[in-house]
Amino acid sequence: MFDDLPPDLERLNTLRVWHAMWLHASTTRSPPCSSGQRNRNAASATGPRKPDWIVQLGIGAGHPPLQVHAGDCYAAGTRRRAIDRDEARRLLASGLPACTHCQPDVELRILD
Repeated sequence: MFDDLPPDLERLNTLRVWHAMWLHASTTRSPPCSSGQRNRNAASATGPRKPDWIVQLGIGAGHPPLQVHAGDCYAAGTRRRAIDRDEARRLLASGLPACTHCQPDVELRILD
């Protein structure tokens, strides 16, 4: 990969200094980011926020709900929809099963 680099230490050090000089120059001359831009960059780097609650959806017409999960549950499957706390409580109260792994019924204090 780096076969075209010079073999002697003196020329390698010259390239290293040249590279450090250009890196410093490009860093100091770039316009500073505003705080809003910094926040947008940080938000895009971390990705979208995970929902607090999700409902796993079934296959077929209307995609019927199958189970309620916590937003970070690994067992939720790929067909899902984000829901808020009230809808999660309503679905569990109406008889929709809770995930046995993340136990959203315990978290939401829905008792049988």
